[in-house]
Order: sequence, then structure tokens, then C-alpha cells
Amino acid sequence: MLGRAILSVLLLAGEGTAMAEALTSALAEAEVPAAAPTAEAPTLAAPTVAAPTAKEWGAVRAPSSGPARAIGRYGGGCLTGAERLPEHGDGYFVTRPERGRVFGHPAIIAFIKALGARLVAAGLAPLPIGDVAQPRGGPAPSGHASHQTGLDVDVWYEAPRPDGPVALVDLAKKRLTARYGPAVARVLELVVRDARVDRLFVNPLIKQALCAQAGEHSAWLHKVRPWWGHHDHFHVRLACPSDSPACEAQAPLPDGDGCGELAWWLRDSVDRAKERKSYQSRVGATPPLPAPCLELVAAP
Repeated sequence: MLGRAILSVLLLAGEGTAMAEALTSALAEAEVPAAAPTAEAPTLAAPTVAAPTAKEWGAVRAPSSGPARAIGRYGGGCLTGAERLPEHGDGYFVTRPERGRVFGHPAIIAFIKALGARLVAAGLAPLPIGDVAQPRGGPAPSGHASHQTGLDVDVWYEAPRPDGPVALVDLAKKRLTARYGPAVARVLELVVRDARVDRLFVNPLIKQALCAQAGEHSAWLHKVRPWWGHHDHFHVRLACPSDSPACEAQAPLPDGDGCGELAWWLRDSVDRAKERKSYQSRVGATPPLPAPCLELVAAP
């Protein structure tokens, strides 16, 4: 209710619709229910209970037995019956297999393979795959607030070099680097045209560049959402698969291409700073989880 109240105040105060639309989008992107941007209480019908720590989830080395099921929220859930992504395939390769975050629901594994095949057919470079999920999903001890249900994958724009990832955005100077080019839009459009994709997260400056490039042909940008960071990779999120009734979907995206909301993301403001701090506090934390996840760490 607080988020909706803020929107009403913005409109009554004459701030215009751009900031209101941006805040609506920010609430929709967060791995928490849109009505409570800073709350961690999940909206599953099942009760939540104390859960193993993120460190314990990160120590698990193998998937659980049983059918593949995504359970809970993207930022508060787990995964049973995960599938491992092969380290190499047509049009993709895993960049950091030693992290052990190469597991996912079969839907995300199939998506990565299909996308790789489309890139090969289009004559584009192979995808450098980053993190998918831990063997049983759940909160990771570092790097993410989401990736917990096996339906998220990070993809580098370019394979990381020995001295670190290749950035398309200079965060300090708030501008694109020379590494940004036309191929970025081609790859991202291939991603969002897959019906399984629910959202694709990019840095706000990259979304701004895509909007400028697309002009009147911007409808495909609907699923491309601005989010903090994401200057060296993009983040693909699939919708809940039909075989996972306990998977909790995010709120539907606002209509349109989302280009009009970018002002909120690109300027400094108190409410934006608060939202970013709230998001950062969830990275590496252990959120409340659905009851079915409680004993999954120790399950066979």
C-alpha cells in the first residue's frame, strides 16, 4: 500500500506521470511483491518457516531427487530435481563452472540451448553464460538476491577477461563504453522474443540506448527492464513453468515499451536511493522461504 500511496502523492503534487510510471516499474522489477517494495514477506499460501542459511545452501553440491519444481519466489524460493547445464553447447559456453551455479529448472536449460542455436543461425557470437542457480536453488551467499528457483540466468555481454568482466557501461561516468554496439540489440531482441521469457534486466543506460535505436519499432522492449548494476551482463528471467504450481509469478509488467520511465532511473533521488539500498540488503541474505524448502538442503 505504501508504494501505491507514493504514486498518488507524486501525481497530486504535479510531479507528472513519468516518475510515477518509473516507480511502478521499479516495484514490479523487485524480487518482492509490488505492494510492499521493502518487505520480504512472501505471498505464498503456504506458511513460511525458518530456513537454512545462504551459506548452507551454497555448500550443497548436487540436485535433489524427484521431479523438477520451481518453488516460491525468484528472490525467496528453491528448486527440486534440477538439471545441470553442460559446460559447452552450440552457441554458448559456461564461464565459471567452478562456482557450481550451473543448475536450473529444465525450462531454463532448454531456453539457453535454444537461444544458443538461434545465435549460431544468426551468425552471432556464442553466449558466455554466468550464474544460473545452485543445485537446489535457494539463497546464494554472494552475488544475488534472486536466482533461487532455477528460472534466472546471467549472460555476459563478453566473456570475462583475466582482469575482470568487460563493462558496457562506465558506472562512475554514467555513460556507455566503446564495447557497446549494434550486436547488443540483436541478441537482446532474440532473447525477449522467446515466449518463455518474463523479463530481461539491463542497466538503465543500456535500456536508454536501446530505446533511442528502436525509435518507432520499440514494442519488443516491453520485457527489457532497467535495473541496478547489469553493466557487464544481462539477466534473463523465465515465467513460472506449468509443472510448478508453487512457483510465484511476479506482477504483470506495465503496458508499453518502458522507455518513458527511464528518467526515474537516470537521475539521483532520495526514493531511488532507498530502493537501491533495500535491494542491496537482500544480496547474499537469507530471506523467509516456503515450508517445502526448509528440509531440501538435507534431502536426498
